Amino acid sequence: MAFPALHPATPHLHWGAEALWVQLQPVLPGLSVEVVARLDSTNTRLLERTRELGGDPDADLAPCLLVAEEQTAGRGRLGRGWVSAPGRSLTFSLALPMAPMQWGGLSLAVGVALADALDPLAAAPAAARLALKWPNDLWLHDAAAPAGGRKLGGILIETVAVGTQRMVVVGVGLNVRPREEPAPGATTPLHHGYACLQELSPAASAPAALAAVAVPLAQALKRFERGGFAPFQDAFTRRDLLRGRAVGVSGGLALEGTAEGVDTFGALLVRAAGACHRVVSGEASVRLAAVP
Repeated sequence: MAFPALHPATPHLHWGAEALWVQLQPVLPGLSVEVVARLDSTNTRLLERTRELGGDPDADLAPCLLVAEEQTAGRGRLGRGWVSAPGRSLTFSLALPMAPMQWGGLSLAVGVALADALDPLAAAPAAARLALKWPNDLWLHDAAAPAGGRKLGGILIETVAVGTQRMVVVGVGLNVRPREEPAPGATTPLHHGYACLQELSPAASAPAALAAVAVPLAQALKRFERGGFAPFQDAFTRRDLLRGRAVGVSGGLALEGTAEGVDTFGALLVRAAGACHRVVSGEASVRLAAVP
């Protein structure tokens, strides 16, 4: 059973949806591609559609790529909002059934796929401009920023059970164009700074970014389903923003220490008080100390 179509407004940008569908079909057979001009949240909409299938154990969970030029109620991790504006950001969700051996590190694998597609590492890792902040953020390196970088994008992964199956919805938000200046008197704090894809390439656009990441993302999800996070560990390490840095962890586990990378299950390793602690994402929040 394929997802029913939305009632889309006419998109304002040329997204090449048919070309995307052709490229993605070999990786995700049965996929549908939808582009709408305005939506509350692509993740919310795909989750709602899946829940409408109820607990039918024989439901055909067809993959779906849903793109919104503008999200009015976009969500990030831990309930944070994600503001998007037409042309200034890329917001989309990819839903597909998955049954991996283990789930730990899925957001990290997604981050690797996105970063490698947008910022290929042709030479040494030191040449990377995009970094990954555990567990679900893409940052742009910036030596002048207090934390050594600024946030460029985020990932939100949610799942829903349908009978014995599970549908995964991978939401992605990427800043594409420079941020508009807030109106006088407006308060729009950005604790992690603001970065956009046009700092990497002045010609960057939301459709071009989607075309760059869609197939690598789908391939990474299938690879994760087969082998978990371990095949992505080295690639994540090459872009690890936290490794060797002073961090503070809050949430289920509260500690201050030094990040020592991630393990094969995607857990963050933090050395504090002479011991190495494993931090799993869950409700954990990690703050990065300012660069001296």
